[in-house]
Amino acid sequence: MRVVSWNLNGIRAAYKKGLDPFIRKLDADVLLFQEVRALPEQMPSEWKQPPGYRVIWHPAIKKGYSGVMTCSKNEIIEIGRGIATDLDETPDPEGRVLVTRHGNFTCINMYLPNGSSSPQRQHYKDRWLEDMLVWSQDFLRDSNPVVLCGDLNIAHNENDIWNPTGNRGTSGFLDHEREWFDRLLKSGWKDLVRSHYGERKGPYSWWSNRGRARELDRGWRIDYILANQAASKQFVSAEVVREGGLSISDHAPVMADFSEDGH
Repeated sequence: MRVVSWNLNGIRAAYKKGLDPFIRKLDADVLLFQEVRALPEQMPSEWKQPPGYRVIWHPAIKKGYSGVMTCSKNEIIEIGRGIATDLDETPDPEGRVLVTRHGNFTCINMYLPNGSSSPQRQHYKDRWLEDMLVWSQDFLRDSNPVVLCGDLNIAHNENDIWNPTGNRGTSGFLDHEREWFDRLLKSGWKDLVRSHYGERKGPYSWWSNRGRARELDRGWRIDYILANQAASKQFVSAEVVREGGLSISDHAPVMADFSEDGH
C-alpha cells in the first residue's frame, strides 16, 4: 500500500500546472492533500476528482483558505473531522483534520496551523498543539495500522532545516514547538521519513520562493508521515519526491510504502 501526503498550495493552481499526470506517476493508493484552498464546485467543470480515485473533501468555511482532501483508489470511509478542542465555536472551521479508513488502515490527514502571521495565530497554534497531542493518543492504541500525515508546520530538529541558527526565533522552529514534537514522538508516533533516511540533513519538503532556495536545496522538512506501532511493522520505505513535485507546489510530496502483512 502506498500513501502520499502533499501540501498542494492551492489545488486549482496545481491542476493547471499538471497535477493529474503527476498523480498518475506517484501511483498512490491513498492521497492526502493539504491546503487545497477550494470548494469542489470551484474546480473546472471537466475535473471532479483525480482519475481513478474516490474523494472526500473537507474544505475550510472561509473560501480560498486551508482545507484538506483525501483520495483513495479503493475503499474510503470517513471516520471523523477535526480534533477535540474548544478553540472554535464551529468544529474544525479551517478544515484541518480528516480521518478516513481504507480497509483496516486508518489515515489522518492533517494541516497544522501556521503561527507566523501574528502573535495571536502563534497562540492559536500553541493551544492547538496541546489539544492535538491529547487527541492523537487514542490512535496510538489502535491495534490496526494508523498513519498521521500532513503539513505539521514544524521542523523537528536541526537536521530538518537548512539554516537552524538563523531561524531560532521563527515560527515553525521555536524551541517550545520542537519540544512539543519531542513529546509527540515519545508518546509513540514514529517518524517514517527520518527512520528511512537516518540522521542527516534533510530531505526537505518545503522551500521558500525567495532567492535560490529551491535550486540550492535550502529548505525545511515540515511534511511528515507518522505511524503507530501496527503501521510501523508494515513500513517498507519512504521518499520525499522533490523531482516533479516542485513544478506543481512549493511543497514536495512525501511518500511511504507499506506491506500488506507486516513482513
